Amino acid sequence: MKKLFRYFLLVCAVLALALVIPQLLVARSSSFVFVSDDVSIVDAIIVPGASVHPDGTPSDVLEDRLLTGIALYEAGKAGAIIVSGDDGQEEYDEVNAMRVYLLEHDVPAEDIFLDHAGFDTYDTMYRAKAIFGLDSAIVATQLYHLPRALYIGRAQGIEVYGVSADRQRYRAMRYFMAREALANIKAVVDVLLNSKPMYLGNSVDIKGDGRMTWDEGVD
Repeated sequence: MKKLFRYFLLVCAVLALALVIPQLLVARSSSFVFVSDDVSIVDAIIVPGASVHPDGTPSDVLEDRLLTGIALYEAGKAGAIIVSGDDGQEEYDEVNAMRVYLLEHDVPAEDIFLDHAGFDTYDTMYRAKAIFGLDSAIVATQLYHLPRALYIGRAQGIEVYGVSADRQRYRAMRYFMAREALANIKAVVDVLLNSKPMYLGNSVDIKGDGRMTWDEGVD
């Protein structure tokens, strides 16, 4: 019975470490979160996707990310905005919802770059380096999400900083936080294994015309 109890304690300890260590590794990236006025000028601003409404308009979370990205762009922190999200379904399209929102807020079309295969944060940050060739970037997203995005981005060799997009209290925050703890574990595993996204593709010149990344026939 004592041996069984010791084995149980050992298993509990291993599981606890497996849960805690990824949180600590990701949390270290919090030191790269800045207010917008203090953040460096970079190659591009990255706006990660979030849910959109059935009518194609951004959710509160996504709209706040976009507004933060626009503010950074208008402050001259970068000359390009990459909107990265899920464009894998005909009836659900995050990146074009973001593109339309940016255009409606007077961001020049040529400065809007679409990453159609940012299915999760790891894909977004991996592709930021592999496809868009970024050496530096600012991620505009909510504070709970920033450490993971920064951890992944820096693991890809990007000098990446974060600016919080929290502009209100979100009703689903408890759910977001719980999901983030699990996502942190996946992020650490992906970084350690150097996982490859499902889709890569041709490289994109971030100093070129962003409309080259748009869907064919879209103006």
